[in-house]
Amino acid sequence: MSDSSLVEVICENNIACITINRPEARNALSLPTLLRLREILSDIAVRKDIWVVTLTGAGDKAFCAGADLKERRGMSEEQVVEFLRNIRGTMNDIANLPQPTLAIINGHAFGGGCEMSLACDLRVMNAQSLIGLTETSLAIIPGAGGCVRLPRLVGVAKAKEMVLLSKRMSASEALECGLVNQIADSGSLQQAADVLVEQLLANGPLALQAAKAAIDLGSDLAIDAALEQEAECYSRIIPTSDRLEALSAFAERRKPQFKGE
Repeated sequence: MSDSSLVEVICENNIACITINRPEARNALSLPTLLRLREILSDIAVRKDIWVVTLTGAGDKAFCAGADLKERRGMSEEQVVEFLRNIRGTMNDIANLPQPTLAIINGHAFGGGCEMSLACDLRVMNAQSLIGLTETSLAIIPGAGGCVRLPRLVGVAKAKEMVLLSKRMSASEALECGLVNQIADSGSLQQAADVLVEQLLANGPLALQAAKAAIDLGSDLAIDAALEQEAECYSRIIPTSDRLEALSAFAERRKPQFKGE
C-alpha cells in the first residue's frame, strides 16, 4: 500500500470526505498515515470550495484504534518523541480547520481515535461501538489533546472518570454525557451523517467558519474579551455577498444560493 492510499479523500459538492484507510490494522495511526493526513488537511484548510469536512475510518470494525502500537514497539525514544509531535500536530490540524468538521465514528474509537473525534466539531457514532481514552492501561496518558479537549467537552469529573479508569464508554453513555452529538445503528449511520452535512451546507459557509472561530477562540477568554472576539468574527461577514443573498432570499421567500463569497 502506497503512502497516498493510507488516507483517502474525495472532494465534491463542497464536501471533503476523508477516510483513514487501514482497515486491516483497525485504522491505526502509523507515522506515514499521520504524515499523509497532514498533507490532506493542509490542502483542505485553504480551499474556498470546501465548506464541510467529514472524517471516518475504512471498514466497519473501527473508526480508529489510535496509535499503531506494533510500529511503536520498534521505535527508539527519539522516534517516539517525533511520532508524538506529529500526532499532536495532526489533531491540531483537524481542530484548526476553518471549515466545520464531522467525525463519523463508524466503529470503536480508542486512544488517538477518540482524540481525533474530539478534534472535530461534531460527532455521530455507531450505536453498537465503544469509545474511550484508554492510554493509562498502557502506562501512558492521552498525549494528542485528550487530556485538554475531553474535559472541555464533558466536564472535568467525567473526563477524569474516563481517563483514570481507562473506561470504554458505550455510544449511549457517550451521547448522554455530550461526548457525541448523535448515535445511529450501523445501517443508518451514514444516512444520519448525510443529514447533518446537508444541514450544515444549508447555512452560509462563511458564517459557519466565523461562528466556529468565535466559539473556539472565545471559549478560553473572559466574557468581555470573548464578546470582542465574537464581534470581530461577525465583522468578517458584513461585507460578504452571501449575507446579502440571504436577505434577498428571505424577502423573496426562497432558498438562498450561497457561493462562499
